[in-house]
Amino acid sequence: MENQNRMKQIKVGKITLNIGVGEPGNNLDKAVKLLQRITDANPVKTKTMRRIPTFGIRPGLEIGTKVTLRKKKAEQVLAQLLKAVDNNIPERKFDKFGNVSFGIKEYIDIPGIEYDPDMQIIGLEVAVTLTRAGYRIKDRLQKSKIGSSHLITKQEAIDFMKEKFNVHEIKEEQ
Repeated sequence: MENQNRMKQIKVGKITLNIGVGEPGNNLDKAVKLLQRITDANPVKTKTMRRIPTFGIRPGLEIGTKVTLRKKKAEQVLAQLLKAVDNNIPERKFDKFGNVSFGIKEYIDIPGIEYDPDMQIIGLEVAVTLTRAGYRIKDRLQKSKIGSSHLITKQEAIDFMKEKFNVHEIKEEQ
């Protein structure tokens, strides 16, 4: 790994923690407080874009919260969150572009987070975006495409997570 080209080295670009509550009110405030406790960052509330009458949802209604972390903070929180799932991530949780997402059913599974009786039991979703040097070209003003040989494959993402975070990949039987 040490003789590898610096441009080919994979790193954690960002992690996004998301809690969808489905309705505004007290549960949403609890979810915001939980994300603040886990990350020491200020979460934002997410709003609906469309009307879904059967669920009582209208545009502009706050029904969830999320927070995005980058750099060292992202790696520290990710290591902590992976312990909540015993460092086991099924192979199907990796997409073909090398990103990974997983869920945590109960926040009390996260090491260092104490149970709060006022909070109830809340789960959350974690989305990890992996990048390489040179990925910024797809986000800049004059967008360009990343060459196919420079994209992160599913297997490269699995190998990176195994090496960096000691993740155990679970093979599913068909």
